[in-house]
Amino acid sequence: MSAAENKESQVKSKKRVAEHGEVFTNQREVNAMLDLVKDQTQRIEATFLEPACGDGNFLIEILRRKLNVLKEKYSKSRLEYNANLIKAVSSIYGVELLEDNTNQCRERLFNEIQKTYLSLFENDDTAKQLLSSVRFVLNKNIICGNALDYTTNDGEPIVFTEWKFINDTDVKQRCFDYEVVLDKGKQTSLFADDDSIASIPEHGKEYPPIHYLKLGEQ
Repeated sequence: MSAAENKESQVKSKKRVAEHGEVFTNQREVNAMLDLVKDQTQRIEATFLEPACGDGNFLIEILRRKLNVLKEKYSKSRLEYNANLIKAVSSIYGVELLEDNTNQCRERLFNEIQKTYLSLFENDDTAKQLLSSVRFVLNKNIICGNALDYTTNDGEPIVFTEWKFINDTDVKQRCFDYEVVLDKGKQTSLFADDDSIASIPEHGKEYPPIHYLKLGEQ
């Protein structure tokens, strides 16, 4: 059981607390904070950024709430569910300093999605393609780096990907600089605060549209 799922454990070790200030938030506090922005957590495309996401305590609860909405709205239409699942996953971003936490966060989110999806739909080629796309998006959106100096663990600038559906099936990806977003006064807290679509500064790189089931092939 990870520290994130053990409600009684807020630390992995005293050494990690001393060296990195790592303290996990209990699930009770996570849900209490998310309840303050309940409407946002129930919007499939509402964007969330956690700049110190640990192994995913906040992000997995946001994901679960979005998955509940997907189940209620689209469980009878697999095509609609599939596209909206990618929209939900691509709206969740995180930065984490420690590599093991980053990997655990990605895996927790992926496993939650996989478990939920396969409880609703057949584990066929479409499911495999979709879950491959989900993993690809998570690897892009959950970044190992330092949110305070805007760099990855390799010393490169943190660059996020915006995922925009241009029709029912095709997604266009464009990159934006985390530091530029903050300098422009964009959203810096965990929660998006309105329903509008932010104008995100471009990093200078974008990709041709691609079917959402083929994202994992890149």
